[in-house]
Amino acid sequence: MNDDAPLLDALEQNEITLSRTKVRRIHEYCRLLWEWNDKLNLTRHTDYAKFVGRDLVDSMRLAELLEKGEHVLDVGTGGGVPGVLLAILRPDLRVELCDSTGKKAVAVGDILTRMKLDIPVWNGKAQDLLKVHRFNTLVVRAVARMPKLLDWFAPHWQKFDRILMMKGPSWIEERGESRHFGKMSNLALRKLASYPIPGSEKESVILQISQKSRSK
Repeated sequence: MNDDAPLLDALEQNEITLSRTKVRRIHEYCRLLWEWNDKLNLTRHTDYAKFVGRDLVDSMRLAELLEKGEHVLDVGTGGGVPGVLLAILRPDLRVELCDSTGKKAVAVGDILTRMKLDIPVWNGKAQDLLKVHRFNTLVVRAVARMPKLLDWFAPHWQKFDRILMMKGPSWIEERGESRHFGKMSNLALRKLASYPIPGSEKESVILQISQKSRSK
């Protein structure tokens, strides 16, 4: 049996077709991610069924919403999802990763070095990075509730165009909190995608938040 047969099976079960090169890169990423996960808690998705059904599906949905050549910051990358997967799926993108936990930044940096992927990894808060760098899109997955995220980035809107936020069913409640506390007064929110969470009747969503003056 091929070494990547379990990955190919999981892709087939999710009706995902990718080039041989991308399958090989994803397989390599999983191997290194899970190797690091034995030393440091980076992911709960430690088999191909969970990884493909959640991490890869989320990243593919996100990749569809990014324009050619966008400069993307993965906020709170953790083990590298979705940023590393975006770089594999969309080589045209300029992807950078950041995480405020030093050990996670070191782990992801090692994974990228061993994969020979030239992607910057910053150890620090995204808010601090935005003081000196500009991006088209911030991508945020499983980092914090919406009101807190909007607080973090409120002073920095001149340094990026939009946030693409991946959320589960709690997004409606979080939107309500954000509106109640006045976090949305100058912002526009659009739901760009929704799709089922595997093994559940619930849905994941991808939300775009931008300044009203820039919203499309």
